[in-house]
Amino acid sequence: MIRLSEDEIKFFAQEGYVIKRGVLDEDLMKRGRDRMWANLPPPLECDRPDTWVGPLEQCDDPDSHRHNYMWRLRAPGREGWMIRLLATDPSVWGMAEQLLGEDSLVTPDRIRGIYCVVRDGDIPERPTTCHVDAHPFHLGVVGYIDDVGPASGGFTVWPKSHRRFYYDFKSQYKHEPNDQYQADKDHFDQQPYRDCHGKAGDIVFWHHRIGHSVGHNRSDRIRQAVLYDYKKRDLKEDEPPCDYMWRDWPGVIRALEG
Repeated sequence: MIRLSEDEIKFFAQEGYVIKRGVLDEDLMKRGRDRMWANLPPPLECDRPDTWVGPLEQCDDPDSHRHNYMWRLRAPGREGWMIRLLATDPSVWGMAEQLLGEDSLVTPDRIRGIYCVVRDGDIPERPTTCHVDAHPFHLGVVGYIDDVGPASGGFTVWPKSHRRFYYDFKSQYKHEPNDQYQADKDHFDQQPYRDCHGKAGDIVFWHHRIGHSVGHNRSDRIRQAVLYDYKKRDLKEDEPPCDYMWRDWPGVIRALEG
């Protein structure tokens, strides 16, 4: 089983994310890719890469949502094999417990699904800006089920931004920004970001308050990823930010205190 080293946990605390390589099950990844290709929405066609270019016409179907350059195939996310692909994979689950505490996590009944990014095509390069997610959770994980090269729509983070954004909300986990949030967002939008590209099977863990975005896809393929958000059973949505932001992360505390 793959584990996080103490140095990787310290890196996560410092930078707000950590990448682990070659984690996900090959057979389940193939099943995910096959499901994606079998459910392409119009105008995308499997054997015509020229159709894999956005923006897509908006569709608010909750199981197959499309908007701009994103297609979220959510329907498979509630199926047991896909939950096992990411959220309950023994290595992924074990590493989440390393950070948040053994026997502390909510048992998942679904993941977000397969999140795809279609190609930019020949348009000029667009600016990349960050956001912080609006729903309550502790730890996000993104898993690639196909290769994602540089500038290919990879998960994108603004390192260290979690240490400022954490205090820019009225509560630890709800999306209630205070007066400092917009100023910090404007600041980080001008800072260098990290394109977390990788191979099929790689995963990215990320802190719930890190500034992040989906990268623009300048490649010749569709980016394919699966996502899940870990929550502890004792998550207190309305509690204000703690003076020590790692209070709810016993594995991080142990690593930092050595």
